[in-house]
Amino acid sequence: MPADRRLSDLLAAPGLLTLPGVYDGISARLAECAGFSALYMTGYGVTASALGLPDAGLASATDMLDRVRMLAETVSLPFIADGDTGYGGLLNVDRTVRRYAAAGASGIQIEDQEFPKKCGHTPRRRIVPIQEAERRVRVAVAARPTRDFLIVARTDALGVAGIEEALRRGQRFLHAGADILFIESPESLEDLRRIGATFRGANLLANLVEGGRTPLLAPSELSALGFKIALYPATGFLAAAEALARAYGALKACGDSTGLALYSFDAMNRLMGFSQVYEFEQHWASERHWAEREEKP
Repeated sequence: MPADRRLSDLLAAPGLLTLPGVYDGISARLAECAGFSALYMTGYGVTASALGLPDAGLASATDMLDRVRMLAETVSLPFIADGDTGYGGLLNVDRTVRRYAAAGASGIQIEDQEFPKKCGHTPRRRIVPIQEAERRVRVAVAARPTRDFLIVARTDALGVAGIEEALRRGQRFLHAGADILFIESPESLEDLRRIGATFRGANLLANLVEGGRTPLLAPSELSALGFKIALYPATGFLAAAEALARAYGALKACGDSTGLALYSFDAMNRLMGFSQVYEFEQHWASERHWAEREEKP
């Protein structure tokens, strides 16, 4: 069964769907090993890990597409990929959706910020007029290869123009055909309640960033409010950064790595698939294999 179909099925199943943010091959493999049923490719994490730059519209469509392709080749899980604003005008939105789908993503997130965009939990964001934002969603819906390729419509209006505008845009996005509604950075429990009550029955996404603007609620609380997806985009790269800071700090202070709590080298080799490399080499290095091949007419 194709990965994008499985993601559709996951949304149709009861309960809250938790998506961890992944940004490279190691994080994706570890998330798959942890038992998650689907993933989210975070633009912040990709920009930081691939370019060493802030999530401020600096990653190009090509940068992001390369990472989509790598994730699709690395793990078998379905995943939604951050598509920012579509990287230009409506023609760019169309092309981005088609290329993400062809590269192996199961869905794409398109947002209503001006290009270049900024991380939704940082200040000084600007949004495009509602008509342009709605057109982006309509173009994305029309460009997808099948209905099982999901369109996540995100609005940053709440932090820019207030909750009434965010709710208004959410209604327009769903009417335009979005599969998942993502109202970015509600800053209070009351905001979350209003969003859940307004869009009861829709596939609502809560973006939960540790240290960000939105309250971190328990899964049962999010479900009760009407949310279907709990997204944790930053958990992985924040945990990795903390671990690296501690390890490098201790290495500099002590001069060696003795005593550091590290993921074992053997476990890393297994995670990255070295056993398959050894099996491949053993198979093709076999004299018997080549002898059998040469005997065949």
